[in-house]
Amino acid sequence: MTQTPSVKTQQMQVGGMDCGSCAAKIEAGVQKIPGVAEISVSVATKRLSVTYDPKQVNEQEIRDRVISLGFTIISPKSDLETHDHEHNHGSGEFNLKRELPSVLVVITLFVVGIIFEKPLHNTPYNWGEYVVFIPAYLLSGWSVLKTAGRNILRGQVFDENFLMTIATVGAIAIHQLPEAVAVMLFFRIGELFQEYSVSRSRRTIKSLLEIRPDIANLKVNGIVKQVSPETVNVGDIILVKPGEKIPLDGEILEGNSQIDTSALTGESVPRRVKVGENVLAGTINQSGVLTIQVTKLFGESSIVKILDLVENATSKKAETEKFITQFARYYTPVVVVLSLVVAFLPPLFIPGATHTEWVYRALILLVISCPCGLVISIPLGYFGGVGGAAKRGILVKGSTFLDTLTTVKTVVFDKTGTLTQGVFKVAKIVTQNGFSESELLKLAAKAEAHSNHPVAQSIREAYGQIIDHEDVTNYEEIAGHGIRAKVKNQVVLAGNDRLLHRENIDHDTCNLEGTIVHLAIDGCYAGYILIADEIKDDAIKAIQDLKSVGVERIIMLTGDNRAVAKSVAESLGLDSYLAELLPEEKVEVIEKLLSRAGKGKVAFVGDGINDAPVIARADVGIAMGGLGSDAAIETADVVIMADAPSKVAEAIQVAKKTRQIVVQNIVLAMAIKGLFIVLGVIGIATLWEAVFADVGVALLAILNATRVLK
Repeated sequence: MTQTPSVKTQQMQVGGMDCGSCAAKIEAGVQKIPGVAEISVSVATKRLSVTYDPKQVNEQEIRDRVISLGFTIISPKSDLETHDHEHNHGSGEFNLKRELPSVLVVITLFVVGIIFEKPLHNTPYNWGEYVVFIPAYLLSGWSVLKTAGRNILRGQVFDENFLMTIATVGAIAIHQLPEAVAVMLFFRIGELFQEYSVSRSRRTIKSLLEIRPDIANLKVNGIVKQVSPETVNVGDIILVKPGEKIPLDGEILEGNSQIDTSALTGESVPRRVKVGENVLAGTINQSGVLTIQVTKLFGESSIVKILDLVENATSKKAETEKFITQFARYYTPVVVVLSLVVAFLPPLFIPGATHTEWVYRALILLVISCPCGLVISIPLGYFGGVGGAAKRGILVKGSTFLDTLTTVKTVVFDKTGTLTQGVFKVAKIVTQNGFSESELLKLAAKAEAHSNHPVAQSIREAYGQIIDHEDVTNYEEIAGHGIRAKVKNQVVLAGNDRLLHRENIDHDTCNLEGTIVHLAIDGCYAGYILIADEIKDDAIKAIQDLKSVGVERIIMLTGDNRAVAKSVAESLGLDSYLAELLPEEKVEVIEKLLSRAGKGKVAFVGDGINDAPVIARADVGIAMGGLGSDAAIETADVVIMADAPSKVAEAIQVAKKTRQIVVQNIVLAMAIKGLFIVLGVIGIATLWEAVFADVGVALLAILNATRVLK
């Protein structure tokens, strides 16, 4: 959603929320506030994200609405695990030891009641039966009864608390006390398992977030002291000992070591680093002592942006999640109305039908109508998909992009830095018209003095001498062509063949194979420099894996010449390629592919720096090797932290597994609930089967959803 200056987005931690209907209740309640443009609530992270117009509503009004709905707002500084909120789902981290005693007491009373049900039933006025079952009922269902009553007073009727209350009170009214207690007891046991599953998923995400560094060893005047990374400034010097997390992005001034980047990239092989190289916060120093100069504030570091992506990914909901939320809003009232019809109409029209019998069948429908299993297992499945991808070094910015990845049929790769190493080296210098190799290399290096392009960097590295920038004037980058600059008194053109044609430079070297930088001095062709680049080790595997996961077309786009593009495309077995493209022409190619794609989606994979417009335009923009690249993290829908193209197929695999589990849960829940609604109406199912079916389908769906985390 594109924000205007008049729109603000605020995030809040919500206490007392552990089920999908809780999230739906908050979304519906806050959405009604004038000025609220968009709201998203994640059960898994207990986080509310709301976009609103500050001129119409303020943050406090939104907080007050959430509190009025029966929830709490948790201060960012408070410990989530120590809060105790009055809501039947509890809050904070799930605590089995706290919940178990009351459940065990209820089970004991329930078993006693079942064993002695007949003698108790034969006591005067059946008081013995009530003495045993009513305390068990109140112990197991008090929080449900209290929440239902509170919600009714607030005008929030149709939720699982209301359904369980009506069903069990109705059972007591028709003297089915054991069933009433069983419904409450098994409903509570089911909730315990639900809370445990959600808590487990939340802990998995928390383990990902533990890569956040806690301390930095700041070096000031030769003295090292431990400080918070947030207090360290750009340019400060920090010391990182073996086994410690690197707390901030920086450049190594002293030392060499191996660093473990697995927390960010999912790659287990350590990377060797030395003086002059950049390292990133969140990676672990394994061997030597490193002295690092900080290059980014903690709040601007890659690790903070990554953590923010992981924590907030569930705010962009998939269409399936939105459908289930809407479905639950209508499904429950419809079944309640159906249960009323079942309770009152058959006795009027069917000879011999009794009110007690049909009220009992109606109560079965009420138990079955609880949609909790669906509305929590679907978001939990997507949450697990995002978390599972993050564990593999793949950051997906929302569950909506997981869904889109499953329908990708065309993958378009950038060449340089994506399929090839992007580490260029001068391989050959060819001179003409009396210029020497050293002279050509010197003029090329000086002309490229201000360029950040990898080709320019390779020329400067080959030159290997300090460049006096005062020698270079009138510097001009010509997009998609090259560079024009004045080096002392000579006008130097450095670029591709198109630049020579654009400037009408006579030359006879148009069809050269490889990455070529042509040079012209004062309008005279001086020769060319051949730059070598290598295909990445796992690029061939990446193409094979993409074919195996159902991608139909793999295309490469490059600004490089046709000879180089053809060589790379043939080596990798690509379906097609387009070469010598300007940045805007790459966007045009993507738009043509999008218009022809039909139901299949188009993904573009680039390095996230030079390809930002194309990444933004594709159905799914994938930035590869985005570690430390601000442009990648900001622009792309999916950020692959490792510099490995094979991760693209892995991202699609995770998305397909997530989608498969979500569909399984929907079919499972719908089929079982539909079956028991029919069985309940025709009198085959009892309240016992109904509660087992409801709790069972919820547990199966939730346990199935947690598989995607593995």
